[in-house]
Amino acid sequence: MKLDAIDRRILRALQRDGRLQNIELAREVGLSPSPCLRRVRLLEEAGVIERYVAVVNAAKVGKGLSVFARIWLTGQDAETVDHFTEAIRQLPQVVECHLMAGDCDFLLRVVAADLDDYRQFQIEHLTRIAGVQSVKTEIPMQKIKLTSEIPV
Repeated sequence: MKLDAIDRRILRALQRDGRLQNIELAREVGLSPSPCLRRVRLLEEAGVIERYVAVVNAAKVGKGLSVFARIWLTGQDAETVDHFTEAIRQLPQVVECHLMAGDCDFLLRVVAADLDDYRQFQIEHLTRIAGVQSVKTEIPMQKIKLTSEIPV
């Protein structure tokens, strides 16, 4: 799907506030409500807009610590990788999982209440996944930027 300037304005507005009513969105992007709604539906159908979510303040729900775990597997064969990825999908504490090119095999972002909570998670879950050879944890000192907005 080729995005024009109006589509991009719609995407920017919805990324800032996914709860915008169509009439407000239309006014913001310079369209009447009917064509605006039609464009939003087309963006949804094309998969440009995947879903709408509420962004939760992790600290206010007891998950204020984010850590990055670098994972090395015993091998990169399909069976080992598939087993690991399926196990990770079952762990709600893992909010991001990336297959990496470079030093480690996977990079995870894990949320926890505190360091003790993360340590228990690592012991009880991460290191028990078959095929995990090593886990190295990186602890951020300060959050500088965290956004879900994609520049369009």
